[in-house]
Amino acid sequence: MKDAGIYLLDTNVFIEAKNSYYGFAVCPGFWSSILGHFKLGSLCSIDHVQQEILRGKDDLADWVTNEVPAEFFRDTGEEAVHNNYTKIMHWAQRNQQFFSLAKAEFAASADGWLIAYAMAKKVIVVTHEQTSPNARNRIPIPNICKEFGVDYEDTFFMLERLKIRFEWNG
Repeated sequence: MKDAGIYLLDTNVFIEAKNSYYGFAVCPGFWSSILGHFKLGSLCSIDHVQQEILRGKDDLADWVTNEVPAEFFRDTGEEAVHNNYTKIMHWAQRNQQFFSLAKAEFAASADGWLIAYAMAKKVIVVTHEQTSPNARNRIPIPNICKEFGVDYEDTFFMLERLKIRFEWNG
């Protein structure tokens, strides 16, 4: 089993957790473990993900505003991140596989920034998106990670590697 690295969380990790398996009322341990592992230095996210979450104006946005330390969301302003982002955007825009709308949506999202940061910092992207070699309507994060040699995994892999357990104490 590969050692745990540093995990970089995509927006959908938070949104899907809130909306399904790990809702705040059902599984507060998930949210505590996110903050605990941030404090241990094993996971974080980026400023563009924070912006996407805050646009939601819901309990997830409230959690980010009231509970999550500002340092959790890393600044993407470094030159190396910008250079990587430029490479990713050029690749996406020049790729004939994807429809124009998919390219526009990708350019407006945090996804390119997430991968650019992961490239610069050699961290593992965590997303619920799946590889889709024939995708045309959207540009999946795993497709770009593969193209640029960035490691990626899903939330469940991250939880297993970080040895996070949710136990009933009834």
